[in-house]
Parts: sequence; C-alpha cells; structure tokens
Amino acid sequence: MNLITTTLTRLLLSVTLLFSTAALAEQMVADGRYEIHYNAFNSSFITPEVAQLNNITRSKYRALVNVSVLRLEDDGSKTPVTAIVNGQAANLLGQAQQMEFQKIDEGNALYYIGSFRFTEEERLKISLNVQPDPNQPAYSIEFEQTFYVD
Repeated sequence: MNLITTTLTRLLLSVTLLFSTAALAEQMVADGRYEIHYNAFNSSFITPEVAQLNNITRSKYRALVNVSVLRLEDDGSKTPVTAIVNGQAANLLGQAQQMEFQKIDEGNALYYIGSFRFTEEERLKISLNVQPDPNQPAYSIEFEQTFYVD
C-alpha cells in the first residue's frame, strides 16, 4: 500500500469514527490514570473503502464497538496506549457473541474495533474488559444499546 492510500485510509477511518462518536453521547470511564472511550454503531457507517482496507465486515445487520485508551500524563496531556481488549454482546435472553478486537494504529491515535451481529430493533448488553496495564486488573465496562437495521 502506498503512502497516499495509507494516509487516505487513516483520514477516512478517523473522520468516520469521529462522526460516529459525535452522533452518540460521549461514553467514557476515567480514573485519573486512564480515560477509556467507547461506543457502538452500525458497521454500515464505515465506508466500503475503509472497511476493505481494515478487514472490517460491513452489513446492515452488523455493529462495531470502538474502544480507545488514553493515559493521562503529569503535564495534562493524553497519550494513546495499547491495551488488552475483549468483550461480548448479549441479547435479553442471555445469548452472547464474543467479540475479537483488532487494533488499528494510526501513530497518533489507537483504536480497538470489535464486531457483532444484531437483528432489527434489538437491545444488546455490551460487556467490555479493557486492560491498559497487564500488571493491573482490567476495567469492566457495561452498557446497553438498541440497534436498528440501516
């Protein structure tokens, strides 16, 4: 992949993730050491080009979870950090789908993307474990969201 294609891919993914984040209320946990930002959205929000370049499956019946972890520095700045991320999406009957997260590293930004299937107007409980420091316990995050076919 040449430099122009790589740069374009990163720009498209960043813009898509930015707009999908802005469309939802900010979802974040913070403890003074880290900020963990997360959201879930339909995979069809990602352009076909960005999905193909990042091996993301687009479907009107598939959603994505986006997680990013920032370390809070002493000077007040925030630095993206790697983390161990795993999770699941479960329906009201307790049927769960495990998510495998892929890391997308843009140098100055770092995202973890996981996906799962849903049906029309399905309410799912998303459970995440995010571990920025392998020597410390993971952060447990849970939220519910209703998904609609696009």
